[in-house]
Amino acid sequence: MYTNEKFKQLSLLQEGAGKNLPAKRVNIVSVKLLKETSIMYKNRAIQSPEDGYELMKEFLGEVDREHFLVVCLDTKNQPTSINVCHVGSLNASVVHPREVFKPAILSNAASLIVGHNHPSGQPEPSQEDINVTKRLSESGKIVGIELLDHIILGDDKFISLKEKGYL
Repeated sequence: MYTNEKFKQLSLLQEGAGKNLPAKRVNIVSVKLLKETSIMYKNRAIQSPEDGYELMKEFLGEVDREHFLVVCLDTKNQPTSINVCHVGSLNASVVHPREVFKPAILSNAASLIVGHNHPSGQPEPSQEDINVTKRLSESGKIVGIELLDHIILGDDKFISLKEKGYL
């Protein structure tokens, strides 16, 4: 069933309305990834949540705010790119599936691992962490890029939401 707005759009198409309007310019664009820098990853492939934690920990270093990371993987679970999807406040980070999957699509990722740090040092997942994980997992099924894990980094420890049964 059409809403009023959709019905209005459909009727404009059917009636040929708008014939007296000037032409609309449409931009032709290309979308590319830009490599900012790189790091060496000695393990080559991510085979466990611990491997994902070590890579993210090395990448993040000591940050004072929550950083939400997207690690894109090829078909052999080798990392191809890391993207800082969002930088939050001291205790929150809001992410949307389109921002998470944008670098994955542009990187031709077969799968991905996401992760974020808890500046408090305690990696216990919040309800929002669990909800975001479920939403990203469903989105990944739609676009054909599997979410393998969501890792929460704390002070020298981590929690894998896959290991906790949320994926």
